[in-house]
Amino acid sequence: MPGPCAAPADSAPPDGPLPLVAVPGMLCDASLWSDVAFPDGHPVRHVALTEPSVGELADSVLAATTGRFVLVGLSLGAIVGFEVLRRAPERVAGLCLVSTNAGAPRPEQYAAWRALDELAGDGRFDAVVERTLPGMFARDPAPRHLAERYRRMARSVGACAAHAQLAAQATRRDAFAALRAVRCPTAVVYGTRDALCPPGFHRAIAEAVPGARLHEVPDAGHLLPWERADALTSALADLVTAAQARHRLARAGCNPAASPT
Repeated sequence: MPGPCAAPADSAPPDGPLPLVAVPGMLCDASLWSDVAFPDGHPVRHVALTEPSVGELADSVLAATTGRFVLVGLSLGAIVGFEVLRRAPERVAGLCLVSTNAGAPRPEQYAAWRALDELAGDGRFDAVVERTLPGMFARDPAPRHLAERYRRMARSVGACAAHAQLAAQATRRDAFAALRAVRCPTAVVYGTRDALCPPGFHRAIAEAVPGARLHEVPDAGHLLPWERADALTSALADLVTAAQARHRLARAGCNPAASPT
C-alpha cells in the first residue's frame, strides 16, 4: 500500500486513471485500508488527519493530488470530504462515504470530545484509546485480534494528532446542503451494527445525494474496512468504474450531468 503522499508531482494525466484520495477516521491511519483492494491501476494518495480544523484538513485533501479524483473517506475522513465538496466540487469525480454522519455535532458529542481531550492532555492517551474502542466494531467486547489491531493503530496516530482531530471535530457543520448539490457517482457504505453512525445516518445521506448507491453491510461495525473489506472493495470497484466512465465522457466534450451514476 502506498504511504502518505508528500506531493502530487506524479499525478495521473488528465485522460488516465483517476487517483483515489483515502482519508481515514479519527485515531486511524493508512493501515485502516490495508485489507481493501483498491481498483487496479488507480494511484492512491493517503491523507493524515493532523490539522485542527475541518477546513484545513479539506485543504490537505485538495493538495494531495492535482486535477479530479475519487474521494474515499471513513467517519471524520468523510466529514472532511463534505468540506472538500463545499470548496471544490469540480475536483471530486467520485465519492465513497463510509461509516459517517452528515449532521452537525450534538451537545453530547462536544462534551465527549472535551473529555477525551482532557484525558490526552493529562498524559492518559491510552485511556482515550480504551474509551473509544467499544464503538469501533460490531461486537463489544471486540474480538481480541481486532482490539489489539485498533490499539496499535491508535497509538501510532498518537496524542498530538488526536488533539488536532478532536479540535477538528468541533469545527464540523451540517453537510446536507453540500450533499444535495453533488453530481458525481456516490457510494454510501455502512455496517448494520455501527453504534457510532447507525443506519439512519447513511440513509439520510443517500437520500440527499442524487443517484447515490446505498451499500448495507450486515454484521459490520464502524471500522468496516477491517471487518468486511470485501464489501468495501466491491463498492469501490463499481464506484470507480462509474466515475472513470463519466470522467472520460467529460474529457471527450460530452455532458454526463444528466445522470449522476
